Amino acid sequence: MKLIERDEYLKEMREVEGTPDIKVLTGVRRSGKSKLMDRFAEDLKNRHENANVIHINFNLIDFEDLQEYHRLEAYVEDHYQESCDNFVLIDEIQMCKGFEKAINSLHARGKYDIYVTGSNAFLQSSDLATLFVGRTYRIDVFPFSFREYSTYYAIDNPYKGLTQYLTEGGMAGSYLYRAPEQKYKYINDEVLKALIVRDIVRKQKIRNVQLLDKLIDYLMDNVGTITSVRSITDTLESNRTKADHKTIGKYIDYLCNSFAFYKIRRYDIRGKKYLRSDDKYYLSDQSFRYARLGIKNMDYGHILENIVAIELLRRGFETYIGVLYKKEVDFMTIRNGKTNYIQVAYDISEPSTLERELSPLRQIKDNYPKILLARTYQPEYEIDGVCVIDVADWLLGK
Repeated sequence: MKLIERDEYLKEMREVEGTPDIKVLTGVRRSGKSKLMDRFAEDLKNRHENANVIHINFNLIDFEDLQEYHRLEAYVEDHYQESCDNFVLIDEIQMCKGFEKAINSLHARGKYDIYVTGSNAFLQSSDLATLFVGRTYRIDVFPFSFREYSTYYAIDNPYKGLTQYLTEGGMAGSYLYRAPEQKYKYINDEVLKALIVRDIVRKQKIRNVQLLDKLIDYLMDNVGTITSVRSITDTLESNRTKADHKTIGKYIDYLCNSFAFYKIRRYDIRGKKYLRSDDKYYLSDQSFRYARLGIKNMDYGHILENIVAIELLRRGFETYIGVLYKKEVDFMTIRNGKTNYIQVAYDISEPSTLERELSPLRQIKDNYPKILLARTYQPEYEIDGVCVIDVADWLLGK
């Protein structure tokens, strides 16, 4: 498989190198965590003359004997070198029974720089504080961005390339298959069925798998739509699926903690407060929807919104849905005390559509930047203080 340099993740891993934290790479399965760990191991050896990299990949049968925490710690201790900088890199850590005991013991010894990856269901963000006694630093790894996709395929026309990315998505493992049906089969079988649903069902001991399946279908079909646990429950029950809001709420938490979906809360711009009810849910990769539900109802507008939402999270923005009176701004972002308002539209060629998308931004009276992202196929321009940017250019960071 062709490999590309994932610069932003490598940069972050280098920046936290040497800190006393346990560095944990998280993200949906098949998002590239293992390849990133391999690349970081090479990077350490290239940059440090005295680096002793103890790299364990539990996907390989070579390390099968270490799938018990006493043996894992003993192996690392046996490979420690006194005069070197000792790095411990462990891939698929959950395959070692009692792994947290080994990691906590190694961390307590204070002589290792530790990095681990694990299954999205067995090493959830909510588990880190209880699993590891020492401090943890989480690095969120997402599927390929549009910029990475463009690099992989050497795309010279970003506007055409975005049309492809809308449906192909960022699951790089699917790029090895030529036909769309084969790509989606890989995503459905290797990611959705085998790795997300199976892992969640196994860890959480879910009995009502049919309800979980229907919930996933509902959330995928309503990407970017204001949703509440109560409304989901009511819809499922109206379709003769027995459900209750407590169970639905738990299942949604499982899906979000496993990085299949990301929940984005609503924020009252005028009242400057978070709104407790009705959130939006976005897929970690838009290809999941097509792999599971098919491509009959493409819904490009919401899929483009999904891509922007994940890109904002990938870039490290604190992201909310902005609410102003009865209007909604797709995204309000905050970073380093600076706010941006972002509206997303697929096509603004019709004057009425353009006016509808500009309207919520015009009503915001503060002086923070206001941006409309759309498929304009032209350089950035401005309307009434709103920057209108082609979404392909924005995704490429231009």
